Amino acid sequence: MKAHGTKAVPTDVYLSFVSSLFGNRQTLFTGMLVHILTYLVVYHKTKDLVFVMLAIAFVVVFANRLLLFARFSKAEKSTWSLDDIRQWEARYVLGGASTAAILGIGCGYSILEFEDTFVELACVSVTMASMVSVVGRNYGSRLAVNLQSLACCAPIIVGAAFSQDPYKVLLSVMLIPFVLTTQAMAKGVREFLYENVLAAREIKKVVGSFDTALNNMTHGLIMLDPHNRIEVINRKACELLNLGERARLKSCDLDVVLRYGVRHTFIDGSMPSLIQRQLAQLMDGTISRAIMQFSEDLVLEFSASRRPEGGVVLIFEDVTARVRADRKILHMVRFDSMTGLPQRSYFAELVRDQIAARTKGGEIAFMVLDVDEFKHVNDMKGHVTGDRLLAAIANRLLKLAAGEAIVGHLVGDQFVLFFPNAEQRPDLEQRMRAIHAAIAGQYDIDGTSFAVTFCAGAVQMDIAELRMEEWQIKADLAVFESKSRGKGNFTAFAQEMDARYIERQRLKTDLKEAVETGALQAVYQPMFVSDGSRIACCEALSRWTHPDKGAIPPNIFIQIAEEMGIVADITRFMIRTACRDCATWPESIGVSVNLSVQDLRNDDIVRTVLDALDESGLAPTRLHLEVTESSLIEELGAVRLILEELRQHGITIAIDDFGTGFSSLSYLDSLPVDQVKIDRSFVRNIGEDAKRLKLLRGIVTLSRQLDLGIIVEGVETQEQLALLAKYDLADLIQGYVYSMPIASEAVADLAERAEKKLVAAGAVNVA
Repeated sequence: MKAHGTKAVPTDVYLSFVSSLFGNRQTLFTGMLVHILTYLVVYHKTKDLVFVMLAIAFVVVFANRLLLFARFSKAEKSTWSLDDIRQWEARYVLGGASTAAILGIGCGYSILEFEDTFVELACVSVTMASMVSVVGRNYGSRLAVNLQSLACCAPIIVGAAFSQDPYKVLLSVMLIPFVLTTQAMAKGVREFLYENVLAAREIKKVVGSFDTALNNMTHGLIMLDPHNRIEVINRKACELLNLGERARLKSCDLDVVLRYGVRHTFIDGSMPSLIQRQLAQLMDGTISRAIMQFSEDLVLEFSASRRPEGGVVLIFEDVTARVRADRKILHMVRFDSMTGLPQRSYFAELVRDQIAARTKGGEIAFMVLDVDEFKHVNDMKGHVTGDRLLAAIANRLLKLAAGEAIVGHLVGDQFVLFFPNAEQRPDLEQRMRAIHAAIAGQYDIDGTSFAVTFCAGAVQMDIAELRMEEWQIKADLAVFESKSRGKGNFTAFAQEMDARYIERQRLKTDLKEAVETGALQAVYQPMFVSDGSRIACCEALSRWTHPDKGAIPPNIFIQIAEEMGIVADITRFMIRTACRDCATWPESIGVSVNLSVQDLRNDDIVRTVLDALDESGLAPTRLHLEVTESSLIEELGAVRLILEELRQHGITIAIDDFGTGFSSLSYLDSLPVDQVKIDRSFVRNIGEDAKRLKLLRGIVTLSRQLDLGIIVEGVETQEQLALLAKYDLADLIQGYVYSMPIASEAVADLAERAEKKLVAAGAVNVA
C-alpha cells in the first residue's frame, strides 16, 4: 500500500490482510520444525548449549503462536474495530519477530564464535530461508515484514562486524539492500493486493446491485450465448415461465428449458409451432418483437437484442391484462353492446371474409329488417325497455338464421342479414321471406307484451356483382318501398327502385336549386272565426312547381328537405315571404308560419324572425308561429327558451297537430303557448262517432281552462261546422268548408267578401 496507515485502510480490508497473517499454519509448523532440527544438529556438531537454548526458545515461541492462531480462529471477527484488529496484528508481529530474532541471534553467534563452515552455513541458510518466506507470509503487515527482516539480519551484521573478518563484514553489509528489497517487495505485493481487494469489492458491489436490479425487474430477462445457452436469467423470467430455481438453469439450452417450463402450461406438454417459430425468428433477428400466448392466463410480449459478441438478450413481460383489455376494446368496437351482434363495419368485414373464402360463384343475398314504430316503444316504455326489446329480437334472429346467415346490427332499430348461400339454394328469397315472417310476433319485455312487425328489404345478386358500397343502398331502397306500403311488408329490390332513387336524388338537386334561387311559392289558407264572419289569420303553406314535373306535393319535397338538412332555408324563405305579404293585408289579419324540428335546435330562428319583421314592418302581434309536438319532445329545454324569447316580442305561439303525440297534455303547463291547433283526425267523423266528439270536447275544455285559444283544422263539411258551433269547440276554424289555400293577393278580397256577407246577413236579420 502507498504509505497507507491502518487508519487509511477500510476495516474489512485491514481485517482481510491481518487474517492472511494467521493463515497457512502448515508452513508455520514446517518452518518451526526445520528451525529446531537445524539447531539441534548444530549443537550435536559443536556441543554448545547455546544452540539447545535457542531450540528451546523456538519451542516456546512456536507453542505460543499456535495458541494465538487457535484463538484467532475462534474469535468473532464481525464485531472487531480497527483497534481490535490492530491488537491482533501486534500479537502476530510479536510472535513473528521473536522467531526471526532467535534465527538472527543464532546466525550472529555462529559467525562470531565458530570458524566452522557447516555451523555458519546451517544457521545462515535456515535464516535466509525464513527471510524469503517473509514476503509470501507476512505481506499483509508492514510492521511484521520490517521487524522480522531486521530481527533476522541485524544480529548477522553485528556478529560479522565483531568477527574482524573483512570479507564477512563486507558480506554482511550486502544484507542491507537485501532487507530493503524484501521490504519493497512486500510493500509492492501489499499495495497490489490492496488495490485488487478494493476493486474486487467494488465489482462485488456492482454485481450485487446488478443482481438486485435484475431480480427486481418487472420484466423477465434471459441472456443467451451464441449457442442459445442461458448465461443470465432473472427471477421474474423463472416466475413467468414456471422454470423453478434459476441457479440450475445456467448453461442450459433455452429450447430444453422452455419445454420443461411450459409443460405445466400446455395440455400436451409441448410448445406450439407458432411459439417455436416466433422464438426462432427472435433468435435470428428476423423480428425484434413478438407477442406469444402460452395459455388463456399467460400472454407474454418478447423483445430481442443481438449481442456484439454473439447471442441474444430476450426481455419479456406479462401483457395478459393488456391483451385482454385490447380484446375487450376490439369486441366493443366490433360488436354492439346492446344486442351482441356485429356492428356495421365489422359486419362488412365478416362479409368480405365469407366472400374471400368462396371458391365458386353463385347467388348471395342481404336482408335489412326495420322494426315498425319502434319509436313508440321508447316513448311509452322508455329506452331501457326499448333496448331489451332489440336484444330479444337479436336473439330470435340468431336462432332463426343459425347456419344460414350472418346477423348484424346496422343502427337503431335496423338489423341486417347476409346469406352467403354456400349450398347454392335456389329458394333464397323464400327463405328470407320465411325468416321475415318468423321474426314478427309477440315479445314479452318487463311484463309487457309487444306485437312487433318488421319492414324488410332484400337484395339478391351474383357474387361477382357484389359492391360493398352499393348493396346497402339497394336494400335501403327496398326497405323504403316496404314502408311506403305499410307495416310488416317484405320487398325485394328491383331495378325500378334504383331508378326511383336516382330520380329522388335529382329531385334533391333541383329542390336545393329552387330554395337557393327563391323559386318556391307561398299560399295561404285562411282561419276564420267560428261563424265565418271574418278572417283572423292565414297559415302560410309552401309550394314548389318543378319546371319539368309540375307541382310537387309538400309532403314529398318537405321530407326531402329534411333529409338534406335544408328545411331551415325553406323556413327562412317562408317567414320573410309571409311577413312581407301579411303587411299588405288588412291589419286585422295575421299570418301563421310552421317551424320544423331543425329550426328549433338553436336560437338562429329568433334572429331570422326579428329580421323578417324589421324588413317588412309587420307588427309582431300579427305573426303566429306553429311548432309541432315532435320538436317539443326532442329538445324540450332548448325549445322552451327559444319560444319564451319569441313570445316576449309579442309573437303568438301555437302547438300544431295537437293530440297526435303521446304526451301533449304534459307540455301545456310548462311551455309559453298561446294556442293549440287540434289535428284534423279529431274532427273526422265526429258526426258519426260519439266517442270522438267527446274526446274533442274534453281536449277543448282542458285547453280553455289553461287560457289557450282553440284552432280546429281540417273542417270540411257543414255538419262538422255545425257541431263545432253547437258545443262552442273552436275559436278559429281552418278547412275547406271556408276556403282552400289561396294566393296572397286573394286574401284581402276574401276578407272583404266575408264582411259583406256578414253585413248582408245582418240586414236580413233586421228585416
